[in-house]
Amino acid sequence: MKRYLLVNNVLTKNIGLTLLLFYIATVFVSAQESNVLFPEKTNKTQPWTRWWWMGSAVDTLNLKQNLIHLHKVGIGGVEIAPIYGVKGEENNFLDHLSPKWMQMLDYTIRTADSLGMQVDLTLGTGWPYGGPQVTQEFAATKLITQTYEVPKGEKFSRHILVMDDKEKQTAHLQYLLAYGNKGTYIDLTPQLSGNWIDWKAQKEDFTVYAVFVGKTGQKVKRAAPGGSGFTLDHYSTHALNAYVQPFNKALSGFEGRIRSVFNDSYEVYGTDFTPNFFKAFEKYRGYDLKPFLPLLLSKDNNEEGNRVKSDYRETLSDLLLLDFDHPWTDWAHGKGFKSRLQAHGSPGNLIDLYASADIPECETFGSMPYEIPGFRREKEDIREGDADPVMLKFSSSSAHIAGKPLTSSETFTWLRDHFKTALSQCKPEVEDLFLSGVNHVFLHGTTYSPNRAPWPGWKFYASVNFNPNLTLGADAAQLFSYITNCQSYLQAGKPDNETLLYWPVHDVWNSYLDGALFFQFKIHSLEEWLHNQPFYETTRSLMQKGYGVDFVSDNFIERATFANGEIQLPGGSYKSMIVPSCKYLPLGTLKKLISLKKQGANIIFQNLPETVPGFKDYKLQHSKMQQLLLDNKSLVNPSENIFIDLENAQVEPELLVETGLKYLRRDHDGNKIYYLVNHTSKSVDQFIPINGSYKEVEIFDPNTDKVGRAKIVNKGDNTLVKVQIQAGETLFLITAENSSNKDWEYFEVKGESHEIKGDWKISFLRGGPSIPENITISKLESWTALSKAAGEFSGTAKYELEFQNSDTKTGAWLLKLGDVRESAKVWVNEVFVGTLWSNPFQITIGSLKKGNNKISLEVTNLSANRIRAKELRGEEWKIFHEINMVDKDYKKFDATLWEPMPSGILGPVTLTPLELN
Repeated sequence: MKRYLLVNNVLTKNIGLTLLLFYIATVFVSAQESNVLFPEKTNKTQPWTRWWWMGSAVDTLNLKQNLIHLHKVGIGGVEIAPIYGVKGEENNFLDHLSPKWMQMLDYTIRTADSLGMQVDLTLGTGWPYGGPQVTQEFAATKLITQTYEVPKGEKFSRHILVMDDKEKQTAHLQYLLAYGNKGTYIDLTPQLSGNWIDWKAQKEDFTVYAVFVGKTGQKVKRAAPGGSGFTLDHYSTHALNAYVQPFNKALSGFEGRIRSVFNDSYEVYGTDFTPNFFKAFEKYRGYDLKPFLPLLLSKDNNEEGNRVKSDYRETLSDLLLLDFDHPWTDWAHGKGFKSRLQAHGSPGNLIDLYASADIPECETFGSMPYEIPGFRREKEDIREGDADPVMLKFSSSSAHIAGKPLTSSETFTWLRDHFKTALSQCKPEVEDLFLSGVNHVFLHGTTYSPNRAPWPGWKFYASVNFNPNLTLGADAAQLFSYITNCQSYLQAGKPDNETLLYWPVHDVWNSYLDGALFFQFKIHSLEEWLHNQPFYETTRSLMQKGYGVDFVSDNFIERATFANGEIQLPGGSYKSMIVPSCKYLPLGTLKKLISLKKQGANIIFQNLPETVPGFKDYKLQHSKMQQLLLDNKSLVNPSENIFIDLENAQVEPELLVETGLKYLRRDHDGNKIYYLVNHTSKSVDQFIPINGSYKEVEIFDPNTDKVGRAKIVNKGDNTLVKVQIQAGETLFLITAENSSNKDWEYFEVKGESHEIKGDWKISFLRGGPSIPENITISKLESWTALSKAAGEFSGTAKYELEFQNSDTKTGAWLLKLGDVRESAKVWVNEVFVGTLWSNPFQITIGSLKKGNNKISLEVTNLSANRIRAKELRGEEWKIFHEINMVDKDYKKFDATLWEPMPSGILGPVTLTPLELN
């Protein structure tokens, strides 16, 4: 089997040697003929990690050692994220962007380069963007209004000052507007003398509105030394230009050396305004908002008020996209950097915002449930997860339709409480990301920790921490190797979804939303804007039936063309587009859809839109929509069955989903890459259909590196592929014209399983706080029950057992370890056969010797028991500024409340005879 050389596991402290090896690897790869069966592995296909610099108390010796540790286990790159510091380390703090800090950044990049790694950089400290360079002028802004009642015949003379004492220092008056009870509107702003108004008596009752430019007062959260300050106004190019000035100076000479700059999820709270908002509103919406301010601010749920609110919300979206995110990416490109953006949480159209960056990034938070037998999800250790596959597709869809090859993810955030996350619990979570189109994983995360820090080292307050000094890291290379194998295929070729699904964002914007002007599309509140929309149910039904779908926005529909029988977008072509049931559709979007349909595009309307969104000339626009629909009635009839219409458009579902398997499909010059995942409770052992007729299909196991030619049967327009995939396992199917690989090995059980019994010798190899004494047990149980020292121990223990084999005819055996806490390296008769780190914790081991055989296991548990013992002894390790340490519910972290976590091999350990099928 041809393989590409990858130096991610070179165990060397000689950076020069590593650089030489990486150069050799690069030459070797470039000399090979890249093909879909064996895609290139690079640092881009490896997982990356967010790398928290606590207090930026970094030095060259420890930076080098940290990077070497990460390199050894298979990390391809780091994202530097400076944050708050460690108590007692204040003398070692480095101010953000200071000359010394920049020296450390330079050293980090040079060291990473020598290891074949890359570096991303958060453009600031903590989150969101902000810092000492952000003046009040450019700080995050909010709209403040006050009203005054002026009865008919009364003069209005007074100072117009903000009433809230907290706002007086920062808020300034921008407009003074009067609205009469007979419909009269007067802009009083020109009559102001400073903040004083002296307005003569009028012949009708008036309500006067004072519009102030206020400031939210929000400051950077978890800021690093030298990074404290106000949060930035994210609706202003002027604010952005002022913000990047220190970076322009500090990063001079770093052009092209940083891979990308990063902007975290939108957590700029309550910022519903910018000083230029009214002018921008008129530019983007086409009318002056000021005469309609009472409608905007009305708390009544009525049509015209909601329409003006919709325009306001859409203008915030336009400002964020056009006046901030696009200029930000342009700035990055001017420095030779890429841009990486988390758009969720923003008040804007997520599709357009994600697509504005070179690398759109989603995130997950908390733990999802799975039916996989043996998969543990103890209620006391988890936060409920929000990894909704529909939500995740916003980022990948944006990448696909915009032609961006990478979709990244902030991965594993708060899967379990601190010290309690097993590798096996990470695997299905990252698989759901892959299935949603993610192909560039960022761990969340790794904390820089120097050698001088006692165990457990420096830790970020949010779990999971993938630090080498934690026992999670003992076999973490297996998880990272699995991710690398998957991403090497998931970055190959191009996406192969055939259907576009329009996102009717105006159905959200044009709704009441409790009168709020500022509405965030957050991952933590999907029920407010996603789950309650027909779009969501349509997406789920398409995915459940096996259709590959990408979302599309109004802006991208406007850019669409039709050619060669397909809808063309910057990122690729699609056979069909579905407009789900929606109430509001912009007239321009409808015109473009009808134009595409007239050219022959397959545009499927679930139902016809009822009206246009927004306020300007909406009655006229509504009439034009109705006439347009009437004139094109034969083209835009509502679909009676979207699945029949898709079939007529020659869009076929992948029927393999009927087995319960999940899948993702990519195209590589006409060959197909299928990623298959079994998250069900049952194994799948059958011929499954894939669309298309192929001469050969290869199977690749990304966990074991096994590859082989599949058994196939061509049946009509489908190819039936024989797969055996246990619950919790994954496989890749790769179609090909020919194959030089040997046949894939299919096994079937040919007899009863039997438990391996006897005296297990247990010797504790490495870990702490101390090494327990060796012991022999005849019945498998948690090692925490063996002694006090074992109950406190976190690390690796060796299990050894000799057993007799009376069956010399069986050529292959299935070894099952049962309940493993948490990973195990396996030797049979002194021959290493693999590492078991995820469900179903089993491996095929080949034949056994006649008579006496030996099994050896090196088993590693989690760090929970050691940290529990440490706290029970009263040893303080939570020495961090700001939030310090919290548990999964953001309450004070207290490991003394825990029970010891079961550790070791709990069994039963069994052997099952197999034969090739």
